[in-house]
Amino acid sequence: MIKRLLLLTLVFCTACRSATNEAHYARLEKQRQEQAAQPVPSATAIPSPSPTASATPSPGQTPNTATATATSRNYWTNFRGPKRDGKYEEAGVATKWPASGLPVLWKQPVGIGHASFVAADGKAYTIEQRRREEVVAAYDLNNGRELWTQKWSAEYNDETGDGPRATPTWDQGRIYALGATGELRCLDANNGNVFWGKNILSDNGASNLQWAQAASPLIVDDKVVVLPGGKGKSVVAYNKMTGAPVWKALSDTQAYVSPMLVDLAGRRQIIVVSANRVIGLAPEDGKLLWSYPWATDMGLNISQPIVVDKNRFFISSGYGKGAALVEVKGTGDSFTASTVWENKNMKNKFNSSVLQDGYIYGLDEGILVCLDVNTGERKWKDGRYGYGQVILVGNHLIVTSDQGDVALVKASPAGYTEVARFHALNGQMWNYPAIANGRLLVRNSSEMAAYDISAK
Repeated sequence: MIKRLLLLTLVFCTACRSATNEAHYARLEKQRQEQAAQPVPSATAIPSPSPTASATPSPGQTPNTATATATSRNYWTNFRGPKRDGKYEEAGVATKWPASGLPVLWKQPVGIGHASFVAADGKAYTIEQRRREEVVAAYDLNNGRELWTQKWSAEYNDETGDGPRATPTWDQGRIYALGATGELRCLDANNGNVFWGKNILSDNGASNLQWAQAASPLIVDDKVVVLPGGKGKSVVAYNKMTGAPVWKALSDTQAYVSPMLVDLAGRRQIIVVSANRVIGLAPEDGKLLWSYPWATDMGLNISQPIVVDKNRFFISSGYGKGAALVEVKGTGDSFTASTVWENKNMKNKFNSSVLQDGYIYGLDEGILVCLDVNTGERKWKDGRYGYGQVILVGNHLIVTSDQGDVALVKASPAGYTEVARFHALNGQMWNYPAIANGRLLVRNSSEMAAYDISAK
């Protein structure tokens, strides 16, 4: 009887979520149709590196295109910023916010999913679920106008949230986008046409993770690195221009952490956090350089590691795991990784920490914490943001709450000080924010917006 009730409850909840999603898609489609009917703002088209791409990107699909209205420097082109470490250092930002919050430049519906934005050439890029298709979309940074979309048949549904998770990557006029079910596309960033595509799971004999593919593709030299998790093919590098395999390595079950290109112990390397360990790989051939055990409940590693100095990195996970400072030593292709300290003073769950002047700032199961990175000592713990996100801007933190708030907090070990806070989006917000050209970009599974955070 209990099992039957549980099954009926699950079916009812799934049906309710499906109905909510369909209503949202209808609103989204209506808004985009109305937007497309409006005149395109007159402006100089943005120059963008744009090699020749196929004009027929997916079977039966043609990208919708418009023109962006502002030029920009290309800075926030990766998940969590240029180094994937959550730091914004391109320019100063406003630290005195109006009582009503940052000025909103535009706000509109967006498709479902947990991905963030990258930005280049006056465009913001993200990946969304729209009905039974995953959609990569480019938006004008200035006004939010949809410039082009590229889509393919794929759908991921889960009680924790539907849609794609992995943030696209921009590199030299191309977008590399990975969907929740493993569909990888290399697109022309200027118009959405497809250069090449494949499913990284079927291509490598891998099964999807319980909560789907979430690792953002990493560009390293002439390669794009992804984490399918197949036997002997857990970490895979493809030629970024053609999609041809370059190397395949290891047999780890993968997790939900994006690979990072770093320098540790004098060696350029790729850090990967799998379900059970942290590993360093040689970018040129995928050779294993070192390994550090880091097992969590159900393999739920989600947070990005942080390079602390030339030999050490910080790692944290939720679900009771905690945090550690790890030292890597060695030369050539022979390295070891050992624990400097480990404790439970920081437990990053769906989010990652940032480093500033020897202190780690992050959400410990939803509460903001400051740690001394050298000792693991907690300096303070205060401010409830749920499973939001944290990025660093100068001497301040931008903290988003899982209820749609955006806060400005001083990055100081002396104590917790929330300088300002306002409500930015309605609904649950687990997506990372992004900053480009003085615009704070936020989204969730229903809304997206740009706020003016430029220094005046």
